This record gives sequence, C-alpha cells and structure tokens, in this order.
Amino acid sequence: MADTSLRVLVVGSGGREHALAWALAKSARVDRVFVAPGNGGTAAAGGKIENVAIGHSAGDFAGLVSFAQAQGVGLVVPGPEQPLVDGIADAFRRVGIATFGPSARAAAIEGSKAFSKDFMARHGIPTAAYGNFTDYEKACAFVRGAPFDVVIKASGLAAGKGVLIPTSKDEALQALKAVMVDREFGAAGDEVVVEERLEGQEISVLALSDGYTVAAFPAAQDHKRAHDNDQGPNTGGMGAYAPAPVATPELMSAIYASVLKPSIDGMRRDGFPFVGCLFTGFMLTADGPKVLEYNCRFGDPETEAVLPLLDDACDLAEVFLAAAEGRLDA
Repeated sequence: MADTSLRVLVVGSGGREHALAWALAKSARVDRVFVAPGNGGTAAAGGKIENVAIGHSAGDFAGLVSFAQAQGVGLVVPGPEQPLVDGIADAFRRVGIATFGPSARAAAIEGSKAFSKDFMARHGIPTAAYGNFTDYEKACAFVRGAPFDVVIKASGLAAGKGVLIPTSKDEALQALKAVMVDREFGAAGDEVVVEERLEGQEISVLALSDGYTVAAFPAAQDHKRAHDNDQGPNTGGMGAYAPAPVATPELMSAIYASVLKPSIDGMRRDGFPFVGCLFTGFMLTADGPKVLEYNCRFGDPETEAVLPLLDDACDLAEVFLAAAEGRLDA
C-alpha cells in the first residue's frame, strides 16, 4: 500500500503558492498541504490544503519551524524571495526538515544583482555588458561614456520593480538619481547595476536542481511593462503563458548547455550549491540567448502557467523531495 503520510508546508501568500499547493496536493503520497499564511484561494481550496496563520518574515521563522515540527512536516517549499534571502531554508535544514529552496548564501544570486552579474562574468555565462556601482558620480560617468543604451537596476530586492528602462542618456541619469539619491527603492538601491540594453523577446525558464542535476520546465513568457505597447514602467509581471512558442527544443538545449548547467555547476564550485527552483530570465538576442536575471525561486506569475502543464503522472512532491535530498538524478 502506498505511503500517504507526507505533510508539506508551503510558505507564502501569492498565486504562486496557490499553484504550488494545488500541484503538491495531487500527489498520492501527500496527506496534507499547509500554506502559511496562504490567501483566499488556498482558504477555499479544501481537500488536503489548509491555511496556517503564520507569516513568512524572518521574525516568523521560529514559529514556522515549531509548527512544522509539531505537525510532522516532511517537506518545506518556500515561495517568495525575501524569506529565502533571509535564510528560511537554513532554519528548516538546521532541524533536519527537507527543504526545497536555496540557502541564504545561494539565494544571493537573486538578493544581489551585482553579485549575480559578477558570478556570470566569472563563469562565462552570456549576459549584457555591465558595471556595478555604489558611488553615484561613478555610475553617472559610466552612463555618459557607455557606447550603448543602458538599463538601470537596483541591486537589492525590489519586488520585481527595481528595473528602469530609460530611452535616452538624460532619462538614464534621471533614473540613477531616482534610485541612488532619491532612494525610490530604499536600501535595494544602495548598489546599482548599469547594463547594456538588450533587444529581443524575453522568456523565463524555471529549472529544478539539487545542486548537481538540473531539469527545466517548458519556457514561459510574462507581460512585464505597464501601459499599451510596453511604454510603461516594469512590473513584477502581470500574467504569463506557457509554453512559449519561441522556445524551440533546439533553443532549450542551447540554454541548458550555455546557462543552466554552467550556473548550477558554478554555484557548487563557488561553495554555495543551489537547491530549489532557479528562475532564469533570458533575452533572445541576435547573438543568442543572454541572461537578464536569476531568481532564487519559482516565478510569479509564471508558476501559475507552468505547473498545470505537468502530466498527471508527475508527482511534484516526490520531485521536490528528491531535489531536497540530493537525488534528483534518480
């Protein structure tokens, strides 16, 4: 008789967490899916899914760990980036609970865009030309001297909104002032990345890893910029669809070989193996796919479009547990 005793804790309150809870609850092995704190959708889901009134900030970690221990949770799936950057996966691993998510050190791949750009440069991963700056005047000098159009990125976490896409050098200098002087994104703008503006179609690739093996979902495309004809500011994503037709099998093979495998291998070699979902945003340029950003977790809204594509025979709880236990290759 199949073991149906696995209890899962999903941490977060968005549509992404609802999609994760829904997919995990389909597992024959899963007895209960707790969502902390969850939302109205997970509250109404019924069946195996149940909301838990505990938040997901760093101050809530002790309460979440105590709850997981009391309930016999065997797998934790953190959703949002902030708790991962704050070390939620480390808190659960310290008490021996399998966690599908990166350590705080590995989550820096999203927590600091400057760190991630330097990582890409070190490992030969294709990305835009760039400079990292904590000094406002030096950043302005770089913008004035750059032989290309630029994008301004707050290095820290800014809820998907810390990317400014100016259309001229003057606008770029105004963007730098907004981030570094006016502190539009708070501490996230203490350091900025100024990088070459790439042209092409964007795709998002969600890939699962245990630190060695990496397996990608079909690519998605999300709708980033507000207003008609993409004329508005960047948002965290206002909807997505998958699979993206532009992501042919040949392109996905090239992305695996040039980016996904070298990224996972590079993180392990640098001393911070990545366990969890590595989200990579790509621009499909005339020179091939180039990395725009890494995220250390499932994307929102991409997850809502990607997870329903899974075959019913795919047990996501088993896959996440295998990754958390270092046996994804099996």
